Amino acid sequence: LQKVHVLPQTVLYIADAETFSGHEECHEQKKARKRNSKETALALEKLLPKRCQVLGLVTPGIVVTPMGSSSNQPQEIEEGEAGFALLFPKIDGVKIHTFHFSKDVKNRVFDESKFAEAGLKNNPDLRVVLLFGYNSWKTGATRFLHQIVNPLNEKSIILAGGQVESFTSLTSENSHAQPGDACGVVGLAFSGAQIQSATVLLDQDVADERTAEAAMQRLKAANIPEHNTIGFMFACVGRGYRHYKTKRNMEADAFRKFFPNVPLFGFFGHGEIGCDRIVTGNFVLRECNDIKDDLLHGYTTVMTLIHLGSTK
Repeated sequence: LQKVHVLPQTVLYIADAETFSGHEECHEQKKARKRNSKETALALEKLLPKRCQVLGLVTPGIVVTPMGSSSNQPQEIEEGEAGFALLFPKIDGVKIHTFHFSKDVKNRVFDESKFAEAGLKNNPDLRVVLLFGYNSWKTGATRFLHQIVNPLNEKSIILAGGQVESFTSLTSENSHAQPGDACGVVGLAFSGAQIQSATVLLDQDVADERTAEAAMQRLKAANIPEHNTIGFMFACVGRGYRHYKTKRNMEADAFRKFFPNVPLFGFFGHGEIGCDRIVTGNFVLRECNDIKDDLLHGYTTVMTLIHLGSTK
């Protein structure tokens, strides 16, 4: 920390399941790994400022741009131990906050007043919401995710993310709160008039280099400024080298071809959230109608750009 010149206010870290909890072989070992997973999360948070918001996720695989690499080539790591952390400092004109909604087993209807409490409603500066569902295998998880996504499905907001295996941290104040067997949604909300963003959806028909690059051309056409911008990739575990007939890193390579100076981060998960959508300072969107976009998908990839404004 002696070399850190700007302290982070918000941290998003993602690690694959093997890194965080290893392979489950028996009940006793599973319990031990659960304790180890919690200890790892708490130890990581102790390295950060006490008032720092922290969101930690565990996924089947990750996408990362090694910042120490001279080429900065993004990598799709579908197997083996890997992880990354994004540290956001205080940014003038930008507010980033974490949120968490868990399914109430006693109430089938979600209380939408919680959106306003989380800054997701009645917030004219809201531009981007990254959503991550957990314990998606639980009964009612899909229905609950729809209850969260549908009210936020507005043309002036970018929604992107996917289904993860679990979350390990949610702000330093709530680091001891564990989801257990409940299902729910965690995420990051980005607010600020200077934020610009765009997403594209790569569906099942995108299955070779040509069609992957065509999708990146759509993202490029959004004309999002590339300085002070982060790329996110949320892909299905069924894609990657299996989908592209053993050719690895196809989508990350296609992204880098069109965005050589934008770092790319993300994960392989169990379902994707997103669509083709553009939100810029002028709110120049593709043609809109009263029909809501379909945001929940499987066997797809969602590519997202988030521009945090010009740097001084």
